[in-house]
Amino acid sequence: MQYVAFRAAIHIASIFAIYLSLAMLLPAAIDLYYDNKDWRIFAFSAFFSGGLALAVALATYGRAPAISSRFGFLVVNLLWLTACIVGAIPLIASSLDLTLADAAFESVSAVTATGSTVLVGLDAMPPGLLLWRSILQWVGGLGVIALGLFVLPFLNVGGISYFRLESSDISDKPFDRFSNFAIALLSIYAALTLACAIAYAAAGMTTFDAINHALTTLATAGFSTHDSSMGFYADNSAVLWVGIVFMFMGAVPFSILILFMLRGNLDALRDPQIRVFATYTLLFVLAVAIYLRVVTDRPFFDALTHAAFNFVSIITTTGYATEDYGQWGGFAISAAFVAMFLGGCSGSTTGGIKAYRFLILFELVANGLRRLVYPNMVIAVRYGDRPVQDELQRAVVLYISAFLVIWAVIILLLAATGLDLVSAVSAALTALTNVGPGLGPVVGPAGNFSPLADFAKWVMAFAMLLGRLEILTVLVIFSPVFWRR
Repeated sequence: MQYVAFRAAIHIASIFAIYLSLAMLLPAAIDLYYDNKDWRIFAFSAFFSGGLALAVALATYGRAPAISSRFGFLVVNLLWLTACIVGAIPLIASSLDLTLADAAFESVSAVTATGSTVLVGLDAMPPGLLLWRSILQWVGGLGVIALGLFVLPFLNVGGISYFRLESSDISDKPFDRFSNFAIALLSIYAALTLACAIAYAAAGMTTFDAINHALTTLATAGFSTHDSSMGFYADNSAVLWVGIVFMFMGAVPFSILILFMLRGNLDALRDPQIRVFATYTLLFVLAVAIYLRVVTDRPFFDALTHAAFNFVSIITTTGYATEDYGQWGGFAISAAFVAMFLGGCSGSTTGGIKAYRFLILFELVANGLRRLVYPNMVIAVRYGDRPVQDELQRAVVLYISAFLVIWAVIILLLAATGLDLVSAVSAALTALTNVGPGLGPVVGPAGNFSPLADFAKWVMAFAMLLGRLEILTVLVIFSPVFWRR
């Protein structure tokens, strides 16, 4: 790796750290308003991290290198690592007396929009800390959208490029300049967050809760201001249905939302991955709702509400829970485990394997079966009515193969710390897919990750970063060939 490229990547990361440090002033103001002493922690952290980042930015300022895939990989990894480090600074210095492993785990979980937490006593926690966790998830969700739409497709790692496939007409770009699209993306993301907060408040949440949950709902991230998560509002069906709607919207490609909202392009909603995502979400919700109605004799609307909320939360990798679905019986537990793999659409805020990969994988399997009967047959793999390039097909197969191998390694590492099989398997899966809660008494929806050993927390933090950056983006950094000239 050339020195110029490495220095430029550090410069970009330090500029981002300055902006993230300025965001610390918001929780500082909240704590000052509520007369909480932690406002000093956030103010100090803002000036410390901002000043250090400014010094690094000035020291690394210089000529920008030529844009290349190698430079892109380096910038992406440094940006996310920087966000996790800066996000952990106020947590370490706060009155919570967290260990380094706890602070790092919480920050990585927030920035990667995973939603796993080691914190207890959220209901009585300083408001500034609660808001900081929500801000990190909101910023992380925005970063995930940009990553999926612009960066990963052009690094041939994953995602369906907005400029290649997601537009209903790829011959005409809906915006002539990238900056216009970026502004539209940020505007719609912010507007939907505001709409979500207003809807939550109208449904019965306090203003502070509505703001925090709106920040983490659209980001499909899952941090709550209560230890019981959305179980605090389990009896308020209006709040739960607001969450369902906005979690679903967060899982839809934001490029499609922009085409629809700003151009009124109804054809954009016919994107094949949206149909796949909506279909398997509806099937899981209805199946579990009917199961709960039959087995537990719940009123159907209550069963539908809780099945919809919890399974939309799992599939969109949000991580909210209204109750411990591990107590719903074998079918519901098995369905939850399978749902953890799925995820939403490319270019959304969700994690998981994602709908477009399942669509392409199904096409590959179907074509392989046809060739067993007709060996000389030439069949194109298609995404809707468009052929899928060979490089995207390879990326899908490579990602799923790497996912399974890494998942197995993480399971063994977590089991080595003393976790039982169910906890180790689900914790490894929920970290790689950025879902949040797993299964079992320790890491399940009614549990907490604080009892895990420090080594397990570091392993899971690394797994969350792997999952958020689509695995291959991180693994390539550890390849010797990456650092050769």
